[in-house]
Amino acid sequence: MKKIVFLLAAVASVSFANAQKIQEKDVPAPVKAGLQKQFPNAQNIKWEKEKGNYEAGFKVKQADYSVLVGASGNIIETEVPIANDALPASVKEYVSKHYPSKKIKEAAKITDAKGVLTYEAEVNGKDLIFDDSGKFLKEVKD
Repeated sequence: MKKIVFLLAAVASVSFANAQKIQEKDVPAPVKAGLQKQFPNAQNIKWEKEKGNYEAGFKVKQADYSVLVGASGNIIETEVPIANDALPASVKEYVSKHYPSKKIKEAAKITDAKGVLTYEAEVNGKDLIFDDSGKFLKEVKD
């Protein structure tokens, strides 16, 4: 599976087109502190600014992370890529029924600030969002 770098959840309604890469020196101290509090082992962080929030991309123990941090340092959501096989069966069934000739390109597990888990499956240039049980929620053009 390709590595997901700086892929932000469609759930947050943030678009890649609006992302701006920024240098670490331009990231406010509360944002860095909020990330380090939650992810003390994060290193080699790549930063982007998106609609007033900051996205940090990094690896911890071979896992890629994409974390959206608010300007005050609060973690808005965390996204971690997963193997397609780790998606709930109902997600795979939905994709095969609604996109019969397409495959899941990438998959991710997204956890928001309240601990709510959703799954994302990229299919045919779209992000399909599912709840923690695999029920389809929405489709967002990638």
